[in-house]
Amino acid sequence: MCILAFDIGGSSVKYGIWVNEQLVQQDSFSLPADWSLMKIALKQVFDRIQSERQITGVALSAPGLVDEAKGKIRGVSAVPYLHHFPIQKELTELFNVPVSMENDANCAALAEVWLGAASDVANSIFFVIGTGIGGAIVINRKLVKGRNLFGGEFGYMVLNESSSLSDLGSSVKCVKKYNQLTGANIDGQELFELAETGDELASHLLNKFYASVARGIYNLLVCFDPGRIVIGGGVSGNSQLIPMVDRQLKRILLENAVTELTYEIVACQFGNDANLIGAVYHFIENHPK
Repeated sequence: MCILAFDIGGSSVKYGIWVNEQLVQQDSFSLPADWSLMKIALKQVFDRIQSERQITGVALSAPGLVDEAKGKIRGVSAVPYLHHFPIQKELTELFNVPVSMENDANCAALAEVWLGAASDVANSIFFVIGTGIGGAIVINRKLVKGRNLFGGEFGYMVLNESSSLSDLGSSVKCVKKYNQLTGANIDGQELFELAETGDELASHLLNKFYASVARGIYNLLVCFDPGRIVIGGGVSGNSQLIPMVDRQLKRILLENAVTELTYEIVACQFGNDANLIGAVYHFIENHPK
């Protein structure tokens, strides 16, 4: 089986092929300006690989509310031209092979459930930290998407009267706030480094960020009591993240007298490859040999 996987992001499209139980020939191209140009770029990649291998199918990871039953992507995302038309039908006709599609955060979760950090537990929560907060709910190793496909949209969780979890628990917005207040132009890694060297503003902003993430995770723990919470997103690779969130989480549990609730928080295993691997798993589950 040779599966070509695409991961459509806000600025680029990553791709790779799954053969012999591994992801190979990975590459990317810049996000095209519209759907017509996107189809041309996707077909060029397909034709080039098809000339070397027999492609079994195409697996797509995409932003938005992916409604595979209707073959459409609902909601809104950073790539507006993907939404509200029969995209799966168009791609099937374009490639002339079976096409599967799934939400990007769901794909990342499926990768960890299949081969990664949640492969040995039945129930898990995937918590993605980036520009906003996203994620996925996995019960008995199956995604829980909900009636309106909003399962896992943790960023909409309201933490106080005026702010959502995406407002308060975003690492990207934390960096943006620091740059606005100081006139600097740093990235996320530099913010963590500044905090470690005693920068008071960096420490203050990150402590608020850790507390907000911990509150979001606390709410998920008491709702789902999962076997494991897997943290994803670029910030998940920072060694300070999980210990600092865990410290805040223990404080919240103690304050609410929830002392018998045990939990496990780990970083994702696959990082930037997770969406592609999860898209492949979704294809295999829906198109068995």
